[in-house]
Amino acid sequence: MIPRILHFIKRPTSKNVIINTVGNYLNVFFTALFALILVRILTPSQYGVLSVLLGIAYVLANILDFGTTATIYSYLPSLYEKKTYELYRFIKSTFYYQSIFSFIVIGGLLISFPTLDKYFFKTGSPWWELTLTSISVLFLIWQNFLQNILFAAKKFVKTNIYLNLANILKTLVVFIMVATKTVTVGSVIFIFGILGPVIFYLLLFLDKKELVPIFIRSKVHHGDFRFGYTLTYFIASQFFNLGLRMDLFLLSYFRSKAEVGYYGLSQKIILTIITTVISITQVLSPSFAKINKKVEAVSQLKTGFMYLLLPAGLFLLLFFTPKQVYDLFFTENFVQTASITKALSLPFILYALGSLPMLFLLYTVKKPVYILVSNIIFFIILTLGCYILIPKYGVFAPPWAITLALIVAITIQVYASIREFKKIFTS
Repeated sequence: MIPRILHFIKRPTSKNVIINTVGNYLNVFFTALFALILVRILTPSQYGVLSVLLGIAYVLANILDFGTTATIYSYLPSLYEKKTYELYRFIKSTFYYQSIFSFIVIGGLLISFPTLDKYFFKTGSPWWELTLTSISVLFLIWQNFLQNILFAAKKFVKTNIYLNLANILKTLVVFIMVATKTVTVGSVIFIFGILGPVIFYLLLFLDKKELVPIFIRSKVHHGDFRFGYTLTYFIASQFFNLGLRMDLFLLSYFRSKAEVGYYGLSQKIILTIITTVISITQVLSPSFAKINKKVEAVSQLKTGFMYLLLPAGLFLLLFFTPKQVYDLFFTENFVQTASITKALSLPFILYALGSLPMLFLLYTVKKPVYILVSNIIFFIILTLGCYILIPKYGVFAPPWAITLALIVAITIQVYASIREFKKIFTS
């Protein structure tokens, strides 16, 4: 038994998963530390506003990915092995077109944000906080792009070092602002949405500054910004990402800012563990893309299931964590956080394990249309469920809507996976 475990750990995939998971545990620590500091300084209402604005920034950063994540993981690994001119042209072209489209959308957001906030988000934030949120979207987009480039090149150690150095420096800035009593919603948005990404850029620049002239000389080619496959996946992923935030947005619309603050803190804990799921799927994706035989598919599915048991176990741990632990970390001012987090943790066990059929359909079968259909249904069920249930059940309504939405979406993907598996690997 022990030799088998050691052999499993020594696999290249296992090493990358361990590195990425350790990096995410450090990120979890910093996220918890930031939350621990902020809940002792901000009121529940202020924390609710912060949760909504940062939620908007993170959702838009994912939406304005425009499918480049799938493009990068599909095409960069083979280009990276050769390290020819096409590699640098691909990176520059993808970055160029993503940035152009993002500028257009963010420009529209800057104009419409005050009206959207007045009638929908209802945070009551001043224009400069809304502007800061809009600008931070672009910085987060660029950071995500560079992270995906590094991950696709299997630079997991380097990427996690950059991210956690940025976290350390952000923490120092937060402590300085606490000492000088200058912490506000706007200053926190600046630290998380602008300062953090800038630190990441600088660290990468210092390490790879010799490549800057090469990228400057590289031409932009529109063919490198591939649509088709990636566009379908892009639309599918946005329905899911937006669905994961609709509960918070609808709570902001129907309920008090204090309730949004309670729920926002619980959601932050859940989203932190979701990052661990993403880090594992990032490592597993290239392996699923290389599957050609039935025995490889079965082996990779078993391996993927074992890795995804880790975040599933973390969600289960949240459920069994005593209320006193939550109160210790987040104080009695956020009294409902424990019960909300416990309610949210169970459906997200399904999410963790449900990533397996998604990987198979996206990278092995290469038919993202199944994911598009299931994610649209997920979005509709979750949104309608929250819209109907929140006015009556408040912060405890979203877990029920999320559970139903995940069950239906994952059932569709499992059915599609079994169908495609039989179709591809018939003897």
